[in-house]
Amino acid sequence: MFRWLLVIFLALMLISWLSPLLRRLGFGRLPGDFRFRWLGRDWDVPLASTLLLSFVVSLLTKLL
Repeated sequence: MFRWLLVIFLALMLISWLSPLLRRLGFGRLPGDFRFRWLGRDWDVPLASTLLLSFVVSLLTKLL
């Protein structure tokens, strides 16, 4: 259980750091992706983009 939480946390952090590049490609604007401002900072919660990217990665690993 802890391992899955760690993987999800790291995936969210990676997508958050890559969000400017991914936003140009259309990720982060999918239905289910949340963006809000709190305490003077923009926060991104890319739930739908994370699911889409994890599906693509799992599909690639099954093909390889």
